[in-house]
Amino acid sequence: MPPDGATTPRRRRTLLTVLAAVLLLVVVGTGLVVVRPGPVAGWLGADAGPTAGAREPEAAPVPVLGLPAGTAPVPTPEGVRAALDPLVGAAGLGSRVNVSVTDVTTGQELYGRGADDGTVPASVTKLVTGVTVLAARGPAYRIGTRAVAGATPGEVVLVGGGDPTLAIDANGFYPGAARLDVLAEQVKQALGGTPPTKVTVDSTLFPGPVYEPGWDADIPTGGYGAAITALMTDGARVDPDAGSKGAERYRTPDLTAGRAFARLLGLPAGTKVERGGAPAAGGSAGPAGAPAPGTELGRVESPPLIRLVDIMITDSDNVVAEALARQVALARNQPASFVGAGAAMDQVAAELGLPADELALADGSGLSRTNRISPSLLTDLIALAGNGTRPELAGIFGGLPVGGWSGTLDDRYATSATRAGAGVVRAKTGTLTGVHAIAGLVTTTDGRLLSFAVLTDRTPPATPDATRLALDRIGAALAGCGCR
Repeated sequence: MPPDGATTPRRRRTLLTVLAAVLLLVVVGTGLVVVRPGPVAGWLGADAGPTAGAREPEAAPVPVLGLPAGTAPVPTPEGVRAALDPLVGAAGLGSRVNVSVTDVTTGQELYGRGADDGTVPASVTKLVTGVTVLAARGPAYRIGTRAVAGATPGEVVLVGGGDPTLAIDANGFYPGAARLDVLAEQVKQALGGTPPTKVTVDSTLFPGPVYEPGWDADIPTGGYGAAITALMTDGARVDPDAGSKGAERYRTPDLTAGRAFARLLGLPAGTKVERGGAPAAGGSAGPAGAPAPGTELGRVESPPLIRLVDIMITDSDNVVAEALARQVALARNQPASFVGAGAAMDQVAAELGLPADELALADGSGLSRTNRISPSLLTDLIALAGNGTRPELAGIFGGLPVGGWSGTLDDRYATSATRAGAGVVRAKTGTLTGVHAIAGLVTTTDGRLLSFAVLTDRTPPATPDATRLALDRIGAALAGCGCR
């Protein structure tokens, strides 16, 4: 089964337009206020003026969780146990079901079953990726793509900074993305009278391998993953209109981006593009006033990280997740590789006071079956992001799917046994064959906000619908009871 199921592809710009409004409408009056930062100095910094390249304007801040119900009674552990014990043994959940439920405001654990046991998390991993990149880089950070002068006159080196949303032109997949056509115009102007003669791509920021060894064999070719390189366009999609999930991907996305850039610079069709390193800046100017090798000729930047985290979580975008994990590695001076990213995310989790010994990550997307996360780490992480002590971490909530309404939960919580969770369960799902997980927030009938995580990694592979229904019944039980 493809990760997170085979949902109908939809274009990202449509979903982003409605999601913030939907979240506000369905959860007003439940839980705390989390506000997405807009273009304010406190987030973007005093020197955060416009950078080269057109950008889609940032929206004004909008609440994505409702107002706090500070007087709502806290469920009791006995009440939660009475509600969940009959459900966690459902046959559809398989032979290993690990669960944690925590009160967001107090951090009190209300229910635990294998809560501290490392379990295969699938795409729920993206919650860890989102929190650690927001902590390490900050919500306003933008990923740059540069062009510099090469070693010979007219040579242009396209330097990948790890932006997976980079577009060729205005028809890219991701809204508000940085664009190669804008960068090409900057380069032409910077070169002056020196005509471009050659394009070299520098994707050395991300050392290999480009595929994680723990990925299932069909991931590289199935459209849910891609070769992870520091330079790519449209998440390595061959067709930017192909949709958010099972899209055909380029095998060498860095070279493909370089060829597109060469065309935009006006080089003849078929001009060879090769990999290489960018020269260090500081050399002497070339002949006839050509820029010195290493001189920056242009730069474009991604949308802020808070928007990339939204995309990653809402669409369960595996390629964006791997790119963001590498930003954690770079922020902690680790190699921007699968191994370096895993080590850096573990480091940042520990810095946040989370039980990092219950975390072992081989990737940032959750495609690897060698990942292990405990349910209690996830509920602690969600509570930390939602209790107001680290407001920059609240960026993970903007993209959380809403039960019965959006994302990977849009067609769930629709039966009589689960309807109580519609609109009040907001969670990230994870699916691999034999692995089903969900983690997020739920508001009780009394208005108390809880974090919950249910991880199952030995489920019957032939009955995924029964597994999803069993998971949904747990979230609906928390939503439908005061559990006191």
